[in-house]
Amino acid sequence: MNNHEIEELEFKSLLDLIKECYGYDFGGYAKSSIKRRITQLTLSEGHQYISELIPKILYEKEFLDTFLKGMSVTVTEMFRDPWIWKTLREEVIPRLRIFPRLKIWHAGCATGQEVYSMAILLKEEGLLDHSQIYATDFNNSSLEIAQKGIYPLREMRKHTSNYIESGGKESFSDYYTVKYDAVKFNDKLKENIVFSNHNLVEDNSFGEMNLIICRNVLIYFKQNLQDRALNLFKESLSPRGFLLLGDKESIDFSIISNDFVSVSSKKHKIFQIKGGD
Repeated sequence: MNNHEIEELEFKSLLDLIKECYGYDFGGYAKSSIKRRITQLTLSEGHQYISELIPKILYEKEFLDTFLKGMSVTVTEMFRDPWIWKTLREEVIPRLRIFPRLKIWHAGCATGQEVYSMAILLKEEGLLDHSQIYATDFNNSSLEIAQKGIYPLREMRKHTSNYIESGGKESFSDYYTVKYDAVKFNDKLKENIVFSNHNLVEDNSFGEMNLIICRNVLIYFKQNLQDRALNLFKESLSPRGFLLLGDKESIDFSIISNDFVSVSSKKHKIFQIKGGD
């Protein structure tokens, strides 16, 4: 058995163990992506071989959070891709006003910056008080950060620029307080947000959502797992519901491609269930 074959065996053994011990199934993730992250985690833990992570998984329960954090993608920012948020504000929000109560699901919310972006947008459009936002991720460490709503002060210049470009109507600094080198977003924004652990690979759908946001998560999945997640979103949407994906993602050639139409430009990756208007 050569070195490559041994490494493949180690890789498979580790993923099988994670599934057996904790129920997390990474079999549907793009192999190159998940293997790269496991290799990075191995090195960051001071090890040479993937198999050296196995005792940690078996005997150090707290290491699971470290592992899941290494496997998840947390690249995000407030009002990321501001033209998307401008389109949401101008073309989607007006269509959602007809509903007496809004339910919004951020799937794969990471550390929560875009969840607070949505809360701010809804507040400025007069919809936050009768909205419920569900923010989910499989990474509990990321969810803890999201729940606290505390972020580095150095990020605020970029966030403020995004906010302005997205069509923000107020002074962005009114939404947070500064202490030392960090900012804390106002607790008022969290009153209508529920943070919860949810795994797109295995967990069931959320029912009757008016808008689902899942940006740049599906690109790390194999096609069969993409189809599972997309079908989950379809089942979770109410009539006339909207789905927002990442700029590198699409429903083309998926099992739900015939059930949705594009909203605005195709590049915006905002879709609505057919028959909505």
